[in-house]
Amino acid sequence: MNYLTPMPARDIYYDAVKNALIKDDWTITHDPLSLKWGKKDMYVDLGAEQFLAAERAERKIAVEIKSFTGLSEMSDLEKAIGQYIVYHDVLAQVEPDRVLYLAVSEEVARGLFEEPIGELLLRNNRVRLLVFEPDAEAIVKWIP
Repeated sequence: MNYLTPMPARDIYYDAVKNALIKDDWTITHDPLSLKWGKKDMYVDLGAEQFLAAERAERKIAVEIKSFTGLSEMSDLEKAIGQYIVYHDVLAQVEPDRVLYLAVSEEVARGLFEEPIGELLLRNNRVRLLVFEPDAEAIVKWIP
């Protein structure tokens, strides 16, 4: 059976995150970042690069944006972490110099990733976070 992978719908915070990255001197290089593994196609929301003159180095990131607006916060978390792991593992093979981040609003970061379950995921290095403020379209912090 042959299934086509449609382009995913954009998250409600897509524009806020894209604009926040641009304000933070990132250049959007992929919109979306297309990945392929075997016959499977995947699309990370954004790919971006930033040149650090002081270090004479270039940083590359991939950003998956999640709003966590579903009926169940845990269901949203499980889906986001599963998707993150798949993208992370494929990126490690096809673009090992690109670092994957899960972009979440400051509200989600406080309400979920400062709770024991979120702290556990961060402590065990399951996910890297880009925390943003949607109204200001600003990056609040990076959690490696």
